[in-house]
Amino acid sequence: MKARLVWLVLCGIWGSTWLFIKLGLEDLPPLTFAGIRFVISCAIIFAIIRIRGLQLPRARRDWLLLAVTGILSFGFNYGLVFWGEQHISSGLAALLQATLPAFGLVFAHFHLPGERLSWAKIGGVVLGVCGVAVVFSNQLAVAGRQALAGCVALILSAAFAAYSNVLVKRYGKKLNPAIMAAGQMFFGLLLLFAVGLPLEGNPLRFHWTPIAVLSLLYLAVVGSVIAFLLYYWLVQNMDVTKSMLIALVTPVVAVILGMLVLNEEFGWRTLAGGAMIILGIALIVVRTSKKHNSMTRNIQLQQDG
Repeated sequence: MKARLVWLVLCGIWGSTWLFIKLGLEDLPPLTFAGIRFVISCAIIFAIIRIRGLQLPRARRDWLLLAVTGILSFGFNYGLVFWGEQHISSGLAALLQATLPAFGLVFAHFHLPGERLSWAKIGGVVLGVCGVAVVFSNQLAVAGRQALAGCVALILSAAFAAYSNVLVKRYGKKLNPAIMAAGQMFFGLLLLFAVGLPLEGNPLRFHWTPIAVLSLLYLAVVGSVIAFLLYYWLVQNMDVTKSMLIALVTPVVAVILGMLVLNEEFGWRTLAGGAMIILGIALIVVRTSKKHNSMTRNIQLQQDG
């Protein structure tokens, strides 16, 4: 029961972060906004690491992994997410980011020997790609060139994040999750500031409205620190395949909040394409779940025998 409650909370948090990104972007520039978010989150998680007495990695390859995956998942990924959401709705951004598991399957096929593509997985990827194509089909005509660029940015962000996740799975199994998150955030925020500060100026001169401050604190504390800690607890207390279902619920929450709070409108192409993306991810997740359960039963039978 407790694990299910945490699962629901995570769906709500990660579904709502898209709304707060959109709200914050009304007053703050994207790259520095994202960078400040992770400064706060990183500081809190490093404080938790110190309180828990966790040891930082000493091997050079571990730091290299943190640097590469941090730049991919927190630098490129979130930089593109924050930039792209300036030009498209929060719900559409969440739908396009939901393609992450599909990219992950393709990258895993080449980097993780135990996770080869199957026909069911390929079908899920193809369905998701078709959904993206439907969404893209009239963005230029209806919403303009900037909206199309925003859509492309969200797709690229999902690809960078997916590749980072595959690298972590292959090379980062021995790293503590809190250290992994803090290390990745640290290297990612360096890139965000390196690009954002010269282009966007002094953060002290930004338009710091109450909504901007609230959005920043929500994303940093709730959307990053609390969400990560809850997710790591959930992974230890729930089947991984069940936790993967969060990827299906998050876009739905984001779309609903966008319509209720921001009065975002969705044409039939966006709705149809979004449904295809979610169905494609569902096909991937359900297939993975069945395979995982089958393997678990076989292992249990071997143990019983």
